[in-house]
Amino acid sequence: MLNRKIFGVVVGLGTLLGGANIAYADDVYIPLISKGFQHQFWQAVKSGAEQSAKEHKVRITFEGPETEAMVDKQIDMLSAALAKKPQALGIAALDSKAAIPLLKRAQAAKIPVIAFDSGVDSDIPLTTCATDNVAAAALAADKMAEAIGNAGEVGVIVHDQTSRTGVDRRDGFLNQMKKHPNVKIVSVQYGGGDHLKSAEIAKAMIQANPNLKGIFGANEGSAEGAAIGIKEAGKKLVLIGFDSGKEQKANITSGLMLGAITQNPVGIGKCTVDSAVKALKGEKLPPKIDTGFFWYDKTNMSDPKIAAVLYD
Repeated sequence: MLNRKIFGVVVGLGTLLGGANIAYADDVYIPLISKGFQHQFWQAVKSGAEQSAKEHKVRITFEGPETEAMVDKQIDMLSAALAKKPQALGIAALDSKAAIPLLKRAQAAKIPVIAFDSGVDSDIPLTTCATDNVAAAALAADKMAEAIGNAGEVGVIVHDQTSRTGVDRRDGFLNQMKKHPNVKIVSVQYGGGDHLKSAEIAKAMIQANPNLKGIFGANEGSAEGAAIGIKEAGKKLVLIGFDSGKEQKANITSGLMLGAITQNPVGIGKCTVDSAVKALKGEKLPPKIDTGFFWYDKTNMSDPKIAAVLYD
């Protein structure tokens, strides 16, 4: 396998030869370990990563556990990926602290680490390709407050309290809602990003809080599960989601969900592989790369700029 110095020489030669077939095509291996694989969001991230890998002529793999509750399984996947001695590594950590010992091993082996979607509480990753989740959730809070007339009870369903996305979206929403003092957060629950669990949480939340006016679902599974719960409870509520996917888009079209924040998952995947290649070339990366977010609802879903970042 090529080491990083040889990689730089080969890239240089490739450039001199005007982008001729570059010899490192099969030699540079970059595994990407995601938080899950069941949501359409991750399929879109994978698509972006594959586009970048093709452009840079590097080999990638993309895998994640069946659900976003399987921290141990993700750690096993990370360990197995490192055992293959990759040239670089992409990680969307389910538990940012649990991943650190293995990431330290990668650092010691001089394997550049790129975080994506969910950052790590460490300076080991050279950069993090992600949405500004605090700002995105703050926008969701403002939209919720506006929709319920700036007064009333709201519940929050989050995917977890161990990943940076879970923590940042929860705190971004809660902190922004403090600017709307007549809106009261009555419950914050965690559903592991699982549709069925999140549906049960939503139903229990509605039953325990008869005056509930709205629910915020902090990721694809949380939002889609909340929609199921609201429908089964037979109550009219303001539901705001996060991410995209066929079900959320259908729920917005039908009016069951008011709207959602979409990320740029293809852009996240592309940024991850682009950044890994830059790191291997010795280029300096910024600590964070903001891949952007947008509010979408019935009024703008067909806008070309919005449609481009929505996924099925």
